Amino acid sequence: MTNTPILSVRDLVVEIPTRHGILRPVDQVSYDIHAGEILGVVGESGAGKSMTGNAVIGLLDPPARITSGEVLLKGEPIHNISRDKLRRLRGRHMGMIFQDPLTSLNPLLTVGDQLTETIQEHLNVGQAEALKRAIAALEEVGIPAAAQRIDSYPHEFSGGMRQRVVIALALCAEPELVIADEPTTALDVSVQAQIVALLKRLCRERGVAVMLVTHDMGVIAEAADRVAVMYAGRLAELGPVREVITEAQHPYTSGLMASTPLASQGQKRLRQIPGSMPRLGALPTGCAFNPRCDFAQDRCRQDPSPRLDTCDGRAACWFPLAAKESVA
Repeated sequence: MTNTPILSVRDLVVEIPTRHGILRPVDQVSYDIHAGEILGVVGESGAGKSMTGNAVIGLLDPPARITSGEVLLKGEPIHNISRDKLRRLRGRHMGMIFQDPLTSLNPLLTVGDQLTETIQEHLNVGQAEALKRAIAALEEVGIPAAAQRIDSYPHEFSGGMRQRVVIALALCAEPELVIADEPTTALDVSVQAQIVALLKRLCRERGVAVMLVTHDMGVIAEAADRVAVMYAGRLAELGPVREVITEAQHPYTSGLMASTPLASQGQKRLRQIPGSMPRLGALPTGCAFNPRCDFAQDRCRQDPSPRLDTCDGRAACWFPLAAKESVA
């Protein structure tokens, strides 16, 4: 890995003004992603995962906006540049893989037209070279008979094959960073495994930095090098994926792991974290997770959880599980 991360997010804050006050779906989030690394971002719906990815790549829907913090691409700030400059960065230096390929592919254009248009937009090549690269991109992501299927429309592909086309579209201009937002959610389990293996291979071979947004801890365990656990807009835990999975320090992370089918083997029902994610406009006093936490103490109900970068460990918790175990 190089010393300078491909992506650096520093104290990122995203706010949404409403009639009832200002909401913060992303609150002081910081992390790095290096070349060839996959950072998994996990949490329940409403945790702020996708909003963080959209903020990084400049796809926030108004009135949501970045109000403080920095987003650095290879050390250069991109959070405050013009829309035109950001549009030129997207595709060429940053790629996006969306959850539903049908919404990110134009149904009226062949996949070949969409690929060649993207390639010519960002790379200085002619039509013939763009077509050659488009076919190579489809072959690289495992589309059979790519030269024949280059003129097919999105609806002529299966769900798994459409997602491969979307991955080819995200990578065809050779970006350094790819944000994958729930890329396996709508797919069969066997196809999910193929897509995860494909992302890992492309990351390893191309040295692309990948931000993998998902709610599936199984996908994180299989694909990611490090994992960032988000809750109510903030980072709850950040660390190497094996350490976080096997020795979770934040009670929320521990609850997520205990809720997986593997952890609930032999039981009639899956374990679950009691309650639900609080609404952004009705966050509890103190740590946002305290009403659902079995280990909450008075300080948790009074003081906001510590920022991750001020903690000795890797969890933004006043009483991390590792400390409890060492006392016991």
